Amino acid sequence: MINYLEGTLLKKADDRIVVFTHGVGYEVLLPATVRQSFRGKQAGEDGETVRLHISHHQSERQPKPLLIGFNHEAERDFFEMFITVEDIGPTAAVRALTAPVPTVARAIESRDVKALTRLDGIGQRKAEKIIATLCGKVGRFALLRQDLAPAPVEAEDFRSETQEVLVKQLGYRRSEAQGMVDEALKSRPDVASAEELFEEILRGQIGQANER
Repeated sequence: MINYLEGTLLKKADDRIVVFTHGVGYEVLLPATVRQSFRGKQAGEDGETVRLHISHHQSERQPKPLLIGFNHEAERDFFEMFITVEDIGPTAAVRALTAPVPTVARAIESRDVKALTRLDGIGQRKAEKIIATLCGKVGRFALLRQDLAPAPVEAEDFRSETQEVLVKQLGYRRSEAQGMVDEALKSRPDVASAEELFEEILRGQIGQANER
Protein backbone atom coordinates (compact mmCIF):
# COMPACT_ATOMS: atom_id res chain seq x y z
CA MET A 1 0.00 0.00 0.00
CA ILE A 2 1.25 3.48 -0.88
CA ASN A 3 0.98 5.78 2.13
CA TYR A 4 3.14 8.76 1.14
CA LEU A 5 4.60 10.13 -2.10
CA GLU A 6 7.39 12.61 -2.66
CA GLY A 7 8.61 13.46 -6.13
CA THR A 8 8.50 15.77 -9.13
CA LEU A 9 5.20 17.24 -10.29
CA LEU A 10 5.29 15.86 -13.83
CA LYS A 11 1.78 16.67 -15.05
CA LYS A 12 -1.38 18.48 -13.94
CA ALA A 13 -4.92 17.73 -15.17
CA ASP A 14 -8.35 18.93 -14.06
CA ASP A 15 -8.74 16.62 -11.09
CA ARG A 16 -5.42 14.79 -10.83
CA ILE A 17 -1.68 15.08 -11.07
CA VAL A 18 1.21 12.78 -11.97
CA VAL A 19 4.06 12.54 -9.47
CA PHE A 20 7.35 11.20 -10.84
CA THR A 21 9.66 9.41 -8.42
CA HIS A 22 12.35 6.72 -8.85
CA GLY A 23 11.51 6.23 -12.52
CA VAL A 24 7.76 5.77 -11.99
CA GLY A 25 4.91 8.22 -12.61
CA TYR A 26 2.05 7.90 -10.12
CA GLU A 27 -1.37 9.28 -11.04
CA VAL A 28 -2.94 10.87 -7.96
CA LEU A 29 -6.54 12.06 -7.71
CA LEU A 30 -6.98 15.29 -5.71
CA PRO A 31 -10.05 16.70 -3.94
CA ALA A 32 -10.92 20.25 -4.97
CA THR A 33 -9.52 21.81 -1.81
CA VAL A 34 -6.16 20.09 -2.36
CA ARG A 35 -6.07 21.01 -6.06
CA GLN A 36 -6.19 24.69 -5.13
CA SER A 37 -2.74 24.42 -3.57
CA PHE A 38 -1.32 23.17 -6.90
CA ARG A 39 -2.56 26.03 -9.09
CA GLY A 40 0.71 27.94 -9.05
CA LYS A 41 3.04 24.95 -9.10
CA GLN A 42 5.19 24.27 -12.14
CA ALA A 43 4.82 20.85 -13.79
CA GLY A 44 7.10 19.03 -16.22
CA GLU A 45 10.54 17.44 -16.20
CA ASP A 46 11.76 20.39 -14.14
CA GLY A 47 8.56 20.53 -12.11
CA GLU A 48 8.39 21.37 -8.43
CA THR A 49 8.86 18.79 -5.71
CA VAL A 50 5.57 17.75 -4.13
CA ARG A 51 4.77 15.77 -1.00
CA LEU A 52 1.44 14.03 -0.52
CA HIS A 53 -0.17 11.80 2.07
CA ILE A 54 -1.91 9.05 0.12
CA SER A 55 -5.13 7.13 0.60
CA HIS A 56 -4.63 3.98 -1.51
CA HIS A 57 -7.62 1.97 -2.76
CA GLN A 58 -7.73 -1.26 -4.74
CA SER A 59 -10.29 -4.07 -4.75
CA GLU A 60 -11.66 -6.90 -6.89
CA ARG A 61 -14.27 -4.51 -8.25
CA GLN A 62 -11.61 -1.88 -8.87
CA PRO A 63 -8.35 -3.73 -9.67
CA LYS A 64 -6.68 -0.55 -10.91
CA PRO A 65 -5.05 1.22 -7.93
CA LEU A 66 -6.69 4.50 -6.98
CA LEU A 67 -4.38 6.97 -5.23
CA ILE A 68 -5.92 10.00 -3.55
CA GLY A 69 -3.60 12.75 -2.32
CA PHE A 70 -3.73 15.18 0.60
CA ASN A 71 -1.41 17.90 1.84
CA HIS A 72 -1.90 16.98 5.50
CA GLU A 73 -2.04 13.60 7.19
CA ALA A 74 -5.08 14.74 9.19
CA GLU A 75 -6.96 15.48 5.94
CA ARG A 76 -6.31 11.92 4.79
CA ASP A 77 -7.41 10.54 8.16
CA PHE A 78 -10.68 12.46 7.88
CA PHE A 79 -11.20 11.21 4.32
CA GLU A 80 -10.75 7.61 5.42
CA MET A 81 -13.38 8.13 8.13
CA PHE A 82 -15.67 9.84 5.59
CA ILE A 83 -15.68 6.80 3.30
CA THR A 84 -16.89 4.58 6.13
CA VAL A 85 -20.31 6.15 5.57
CA GLU A 86 -22.61 3.81 3.64
CA ASP A 87 -22.82 4.58 -0.09
CA ILE A 88 -19.85 6.97 -0.05
CA GLY A 89 -16.93 5.39 -1.87
CA PRO A 90 -13.51 6.93 -2.51
CA THR A 91 -14.41 8.57 -5.83
CA ALA A 92 -17.67 10.02 -4.48
CA ALA A 93 -15.85 11.28 -1.40
CA VAL A 94 -13.23 13.06 -3.52
CA ARG A 95 -16.00 14.73 -5.50
CA ALA A 96 -17.83 15.73 -2.29
CA LEU A 97 -14.87 17.44 -0.63
CA THR A 98 -15.42 20.83 -2.23
CA ALA A 99 -15.11 22.51 1.18
CA PRO A 100 -12.10 22.35 3.52
CA VAL A 101 -11.99 19.43 5.95
CA PRO A 102 -12.52 21.67 9.03
CA THR A 103 -15.68 23.11 7.46
CA VAL A 104 -17.09 19.67 6.69
CA ALA A 105 -16.16 18.31 10.11
CA ARG A 106 -17.76 21.30 11.83
CA ALA A 107 -20.97 20.76 9.85
CA ILE A 108 -21.03 17.11 10.91
CA GLU A 109 -20.42 17.87 14.59
CA SER A 110 -23.06 20.62 14.63
CA ARG A 111 -25.52 18.37 12.72
CA ASP A 112 -25.84 20.96 9.97
CA VAL A 113 -27.63 19.02 7.23
CA LYS A 114 -28.01 22.11 5.06
CA ALA A 115 -24.26 22.78 5.03
CA LEU A 116 -23.50 19.19 4.05
CA THR A 117 -25.98 19.27 1.17
CA ARG A 118 -23.87 22.05 -0.37
CA LEU A 119 -21.17 19.45 -1.02
CA ASP A 120 -21.09 18.00 -4.52
CA GLY A 121 -23.23 14.85 -4.76
CA ILE A 122 -24.57 15.02 -1.19
CA GLY A 123 -28.35 15.20 -0.85
CA GLN A 124 -30.37 15.43 2.34
CA ARG A 125 -30.64 11.69 2.91
CA LYS A 126 -26.92 11.17 2.44
CA ALA A 127 -26.14 14.18 4.66
CA GLU A 128 -28.27 12.68 7.42
CA LYS A 129 -26.43 9.38 6.99
CA ILE A 130 -23.07 11.16 7.28
CA ILE A 131 -24.15 12.81 10.53
CA ALA A 132 -25.55 9.57 11.94
CA THR A 133 -22.28 7.77 11.20
CA LEU A 134 -19.67 10.38 12.08
CA CYS A 135 -21.13 12.89 14.55
CA GLY A 136 -19.11 12.74 17.76
CA LYS A 137 -16.09 11.25 15.99
CA VAL A 138 -14.63 14.08 13.89
CA GLY A 139 -14.43 16.99 16.33
CA ARG A 140 -10.64 17.20 16.19
CA PHE A 141 -10.71 17.68 12.41
CA ALA A 142 -12.97 20.73 12.82
CA LEU A 143 -10.07 22.43 14.59
CA LEU A 144 -7.49 21.73 11.88
CA ARG A 145 -5.60 24.74 10.56
CA GLN A 146 -5.25 24.34 6.82
CA ASP A 147 -1.94 26.18 6.54
CA LEU A 148 0.06 23.93 8.82
CA ALA A 149 1.00 20.30 8.32
CA PRO A 150 0.22 17.90 11.16
CA ALA A 151 2.66 15.70 13.01
CA PRO A 152 2.27 12.46 14.95
CA VAL A 153 1.05 12.57 18.55
CA GLU A 154 2.25 10.84 21.66
CA ALA A 155 0.77 11.60 25.09
CA GLU A 156 0.58 10.20 28.61
CA ASP A 157 -3.10 10.93 29.29
CA PHE A 158 -6.11 12.28 27.43
CA ARG A 159 -5.53 15.87 28.57
CA SER A 160 -1.96 16.02 27.33
CA GLU A 161 -2.94 13.96 24.27
CA THR A 162 -5.57 16.54 23.36
CA GLN A 163 -3.14 19.40 23.85
CA GLU A 164 -0.50 17.68 21.73
CA VAL A 165 -3.00 17.09 18.90
CA LEU A 166 -4.02 20.75 18.98
CA VAL A 167 -0.37 21.82 18.74
CA LYS A 168 1.22 19.21 16.50
CA GLN A 169 -1.64 18.15 14.22
CA LEU A 170 -3.96 21.14 14.19
CA GLY A 171 -1.47 24.01 14.22
CA TYR A 172 -2.31 25.89 17.43
CA ARG A 173 0.33 27.50 19.63
CA ARG A 174 0.94 25.65 22.88
CA SER A 175 -0.47 28.54 24.92
CA GLU A 176 -3.63 28.53 22.78
CA ALA A 177 -4.00 24.77 23.14
CA GLN A 178 -3.56 24.93 26.91
CA GLY A 179 -6.18 27.67 27.12
CA MET A 180 -8.65 25.69 25.00
CA VAL A 181 -8.16 22.57 27.15
CA ASP A 182 -8.50 24.57 30.37
CA GLU A 183 -11.70 26.29 29.19
CA ALA A 184 -13.23 22.99 28.09
CA LEU A 185 -12.42 21.32 31.41
CA LYS A 186 -13.80 24.32 33.28
CA SER A 187 -17.07 24.02 31.35
CA ARG A 188 -17.22 20.26 31.70
CA PRO A 189 -14.91 18.88 34.40
CA ASP A 190 -16.35 15.36 34.11
CA VAL A 191 -14.89 14.58 30.66
CA ALA A 192 -13.21 11.19 30.70
CA SER A 193 -11.59 10.82 27.28
CA ALA A 194 -9.77 12.73 24.56
CA GLU A 195 -12.81 12.39 22.28
CA GLU A 196 -15.12 13.98 24.86
CA LEU A 197 -12.59 16.75 25.45
CA PHE A 198 -12.36 17.49 21.71
CA GLU A 199 -16.16 17.64 21.55
CA GLU A 200 -16.23 20.15 24.42
CA ILE A 201 -13.50 22.27 22.81
CA LEU A 202 -15.41 22.27 19.52
CA ARG A 203 -18.63 23.20 21.31
CA GLY A 204 -16.83 26.16 22.82
CA GLN A 205 -15.39 27.23 19.46
CA ILE A 206 -18.83 27.04 17.82
CA GLY A 207 -20.29 29.07 20.68
CA GLN A 208 -17.65 31.77 20.28
CA ALA A 209 -18.24 31.91 16.51
CA ASN A 210 -21.99 32.32 17.03
CA GLU A 211 -21.40 35.23 19.42
CA ARG A 212 -19.41 37.20 16.85
